[in-house]
Amino acid sequence: MKTGLLGVLVLCIALGLAAPAAAQAPRQDVIWARTTDGAAITLDGRFNEPAWALAESVTIKFAIGFDNGIPGSGWKTEGGSLPTDKTNCTLKFLVAGNRLYMAATLRDSSLGGSRDFNRFDGLLMGLKDHSDPNRPAPVGEYFYSWWYPDTVAMPTIGPSTPPGFIGKWATWPPGTARTPTQVDAWDAVSVIKGVPNSDTGVDTSWSVEMMFNLTPMGYDVTKPAGDEVEWNLSIYDLDWFWPLNVFRMSANRTWWQSPWGNTAWYHEVKIQSRPSVTIHSGALPSVGPEYRVPNAQNLADPVMDGLLTESAWGAAPSFKIQYGNSDLRNGYQGVGPWRSGQYQPTVNGGQAAIADTGANAVVKYFFKADTLYLGFDVTDQVVQYVPDVDRWDGFIVTVNDRGRRGALDHNLLGLRLTFQVGPTGLALAQDSLPNLIARNGAKLALALKPLTTVDTTGATPDQGYTAELAIDLTKIGYPAGRGDGTLFLGVDWLNGESYGGDFISSYATRTWWFRQYENECCPTWGYFDPSILLVGVDQGGTAGSGRLALFGNSPNPFRRSTSIRYRLASAGQVTVEVFDIAGRRVSTRLLGVQKAGSYSVPFERAPEGAGVYMYRVRVTDPGTGALLSSASGKMTLLR
Repeated sequence: MKTGLLGVLVLCIALGLAAPAAAQAPRQDVIWARTTDGAAITLDGRFNEPAWALAESVTIKFAIGFDNGIPGSGWKTEGGSLPTDKTNCTLKFLVAGNRLYMAATLRDSSLGGSRDFNRFDGLLMGLKDHSDPNRPAPVGEYFYSWWYPDTVAMPTIGPSTPPGFIGKWATWPPGTARTPTQVDAWDAVSVIKGVPNSDTGVDTSWSVEMMFNLTPMGYDVTKPAGDEVEWNLSIYDLDWFWPLNVFRMSANRTWWQSPWGNTAWYHEVKIQSRPSVTIHSGALPSVGPEYRVPNAQNLADPVMDGLLTESAWGAAPSFKIQYGNSDLRNGYQGVGPWRSGQYQPTVNGGQAAIADTGANAVVKYFFKADTLYLGFDVTDQVVQYVPDVDRWDGFIVTVNDRGRRGALDHNLLGLRLTFQVGPTGLALAQDSLPNLIARNGAKLALALKPLTTVDTTGATPDQGYTAELAIDLTKIGYPAGRGDGTLFLGVDWLNGESYGGDFISSYATRTWWFRQYENECCPTWGYFDPSILLVGVDQGGTAGSGRLALFGNSPNPFRRSTSIRYRLASAGQVTVEVFDIAGRRVSTRLLGVQKAGSYSVPFERAPEGAGVYMYRVRVTDPGTGALLSSASGKMTLLR
């Protein structure tokens, strides 16, 4: 769709008057921890402070067919029979100062533990460590259970043995006295209704009041904007083991988003807290998606040739991936700065210095009807084909199938849709993508940029490649119409660099946005938003001159800054203007005479604030001032 500035403005104003954003399904990975308004919490396992009655709660239970929250929650039997006394746990959260408190009440008629792993009752939790400089942020394990492994220092498993502390703030083996520092970082008190490690009577429940000191883990919920605590829980349940009843014994596990406390699988819970959200503040703020995928229903389908030249690609929002760019990663939405990461595998027995420091990938996205479109624009000086997966040039795109679950863990199944640059410069589908293409569930195309050849010599610098991937959502479990509109996505960019016989200088990197692989934590919680309509960007200039090609701005939408990208076929004097939605000019950049080539002009956050802005690139004759070409586009500044 090609249009002048006035036409674009009229369409944007119409969009501004459209209905509010479509309703979204509530996020199942979020819970609020209200602040206590200064009231203290006494750690005694009884929850008798008035604040607990005003805390938000969630119930986690073992029930075949019951979902504790997509995409990562699940359950697993660890031995014996299916449980007849099924896990049923109510959780509440509060914050006092920079300490997170949890109240857990677990209904259970047979309580206890043993020396053997998976044969105990307990809570296994993970809390991502934001104090650690590594990315993705590693997991700190918090394990509170009746598991006492068979070691010399092990106390006798008996009715008086309490749950032990294991993990980041404990000393092995469980039962070892903890230091004041460990207790200050993490503590818990249980109240048990019954006699653990004995089935001569009937237990009824156990409750745990637990404190997590957030300061040593790098969080600060006391700052005005609060913080988002990355956490998960797995509940172990063992029944009828004291003494062993082979007809009734059951060992099982139920988890909320991730089953482990020392490694990051599937997904996580985001505990929200900020000083203004208190036990007396009323309705909770809504927590929206981390990313919204816009709707291209008014634009033509892209031609799947890998070139990204259609109007929709020029208007589509994007994110950028670059190895070694921590500032870029820190600008990602939600928990993206903590979950995104990078890795340099060993190549030819070593890890060479990164030579092409400017290499990067821009990923664009939008949807139309029931198809998700992803566009990839890679700048790379060495484009190569190598069979070794660690040295590929390409992408691993991970999505969750909305209609299938894992056979063992019953979580929402992740798919790995991979492609690499093939030996002839065409896209080579890998992993689950060939099967999806064969079922007419995906289309893929790749194109080399000018002066780019596929080789491993590195003799002459390449420019890179572009690619397009279209995914039919109905072939990965979505109903027609995209269902609840939720998208779980991760993108991992693979970049191999080889320099002929110089084996020492060859290297490779993997850099990912949110999730590296399909079963790792954590995909972005995205939303196909039908109310955000893409407006086509004129990429051809006036009168079909071909003198100016406008490629939109990236990122779009943006919060702090964006870059307007264009290409000149011949020299001209260039001016870039920005207008607000009412047509008032808010910025003018006189860029002078520019030679033929590609350019990127930065635009910083406008003083007028959030909203839709239009921009126009004008090319005039340096001598006469006559207009040679003009093209315009739209960008969205977020709050």
